[in-house]
Amino acid sequence: MLKSHLVSAGRGGKKLDEVRDKYQKACRKLHLTHNEYVLLLCEAVEFEKDFRTVLLPGLLERQQNIQEDFILIWKQILVDVSGLSDWSSEKFKKIQKKVGNALDSIKPTEEYKDFTEKFKTGPVEQVKFAFDESLTEDSTVKFLPNQLTVDNLTVDWLRNKLADLETGIKESEEKRATLSSANNVQETPAVNGKTSSSQELNTRIASILDNPKKEIEELKCSERKMLKQTDLIKSALNELGCEEVPSGCDLSIDNPTFPNESTSEQSQSPQSTVFKKGFGPKKIVKILRKPFRRKSAPSSPVAPPRTKSRRDSSTHSEGAEPVSSTWVTLTTNKSLVEEEWFHGVLPREEVVRLLVNDGDFLVRETTRNDESQTVLSVCWGGHKHFIVQTTAEGQFRFEGPAFPSIRELILYQFTSSLPVTGRSGALLLKPIPREMWELNNDDVILLDKIGRGNFGDVYRAQLKNSNEVLAVKTCRGTLPEDHKKKFLQEGRILKQYDHPNIVKLIGICVQKQPIMIVMELVPGGSLLTFLRKQGANLNDGHLMKMCLDVAAGMRYLESKNCIHRDLAARNCLIGYNNVVKISDFGMSREEEEYIVSDGMKQIPIKWTAPEALNFGKYTSLCDVWSYGILCWEIFSRGGTPYSGMSNAKARERIDAGYRMPASENTPEEMYRLMLRCWEYKPENRPNFEQVYTVVETLCNSYRSSFL
Repeated sequence: MLKSHLVSAGRGGKKLDEVRDKYQKACRKLHLTHNEYVLLLCEAVEFEKDFRTVLLPGLLERQQNIQEDFILIWKQILVDVSGLSDWSSEKFKKIQKKVGNALDSIKPTEEYKDFTEKFKTGPVEQVKFAFDESLTEDSTVKFLPNQLTVDNLTVDWLRNKLADLETGIKESEEKRATLSSANNVQETPAVNGKTSSSQELNTRIASILDNPKKEIEELKCSERKMLKQTDLIKSALNELGCEEVPSGCDLSIDNPTFPNESTSEQSQSPQSTVFKKGFGPKKIVKILRKPFRRKSAPSSPVAPPRTKSRRDSSTHSEGAEPVSSTWVTLTTNKSLVEEEWFHGVLPREEVVRLLVNDGDFLVRETTRNDESQTVLSVCWGGHKHFIVQTTAEGQFRFEGPAFPSIRELILYQFTSSLPVTGRSGALLLKPIPREMWELNNDDVILLDKIGRGNFGDVYRAQLKNSNEVLAVKTCRGTLPEDHKKKFLQEGRILKQYDHPNIVKLIGICVQKQPIMIVMELVPGGSLLTFLRKQGANLNDGHLMKMCLDVAAGMRYLESKNCIHRDLAARNCLIGYNNVVKISDFGMSREEEEYIVSDGMKQIPIKWTAPEALNFGKYTSLCDVWSYGILCWEIFSRGGTPYSGMSNAKARERIDAGYRMPASENTPEEMYRLMLRCWEYKPENRPNFEQVYTVVETLCNSYRSSFL
């Protein structure tokens, strides 16, 4: 069926072949599964019948035969004993005496006295295992022989491995203790070297047949191997000064602890020597009272060449003052959160955008397994991220000395001209302050809950020292990191847009949890709800003006190469004078063409263009298709598209050429525009510049009805 629909829709060529192949493979797999299921059912029916009528009766018959054979054997034994056990017979007495002498002569220790020495083989030649250094000669990363490499790519695995080894050692010790206890019972000699009962005899026979000594020795060997691996991993983790995250990798590191700094060998490192000579407690206090100024890069062989351009003001909000400050003050009465170069839980993508030149740095926080971690992010021949480590005494460090606060640690790295780690060579040259749109969580006063979104609750709120009422979207702190990134995607896109038909961003609060997006409060709420409640009071002119507002906003987004991907009445808001504002940019992308690579989950099927559903390909022309559905929603006063059809059915009908009929009283010209928006081939659809021109012309003819 799908194949016939694709052909009837006029598509062909390579894409049609790919779809046909996928369809045929899916059908084949489905058919094979069905056949296997039928055969298994047939097999199960026959087996159940045989089990009842053949196997179970046969089992009982076999048991009866065994019992009969057992009785016959014992009968013969008793007959033999009966014939030989005449106590009055001299022959019997002689036999008993011989048996007794033979038993007394049995000495197990003498039987196999020299067995081991006689039959043992010569010593086995030792097999030597050496690290093949030739394997790393062409590697860009220098691996040290017989030493574990501990960084963000390996540290989680190593810690999980360590936990598994420790669990394995504990289980082995417990099992060995149980076996040793049982072995001690079994090896307890009977009184006078003789068994006191048949039960003891049976126990000794069982101990001979199932001696646990061999298993105990195997467990000891296994424990020694695991202990050796454990020591190797612990040694590597304990020597870890900081963990660098290669560019493009996500942070996922837990804080290790370190030995006492005052007694460790690392206190004799070059960094520590510099600290002792030039950065004692009094010196630190003096520095804390001075401005936190940018330094020029020292002439050092580890410093990479400066190849990047100066910070581009285009990375900031339109109309906002770009970040051009070259120094940030650090005073003793500030906490880390109050420092302008502390960016809270700002996502990694935003951090990378802010750090442009070599030496640019900032401090932020991330969460791993419900544990908050402080991260120093630096631009140095790429973007590097360092976890601030905590010592056993509760101080903070990288590879050098430890400090009682993270602020002092960062200041030391900034003023000492020393790299954060010897391996990275990264120097701190310029602290990057927060942007204008990064607000402090404490400056936002949540008033009352007005709704609920995909990631958390929506509140009516107010900024401190301001009478302006705002809307605040919150993100639940329990959500996974990828969900939090998606939540902040909307703020990242909106912060650079300024248009009357797009909801305005005030700022983003990322200093601490919960993360919040602060936006203008649009009093009318959802366009869809408004249409359903107030639709009867709206004439065609009002509805046409709503379509024009959306077209204006989408024309602006199209000029910015922004693909909304979720344009619908539910994602638009009604403001004062019934002005429509486009909202919900959580799925948006800033590019001319976007190919979905993470599946098609949570895609609004009935609002999405066919090429996006079939091939995952999004362009602004996909938004044009969605705009046609939105216009249908407006003129149907909040109706449900493809009513009575499931998503799968609607998709099938669309591929076959079906298009929704116009709702009652929809202007003919407007419905023709909808049909143009629903052209199957995207290149046949109008762009938003053309859409706006058409709707504006139509709107002018209705102007008198809504002026």
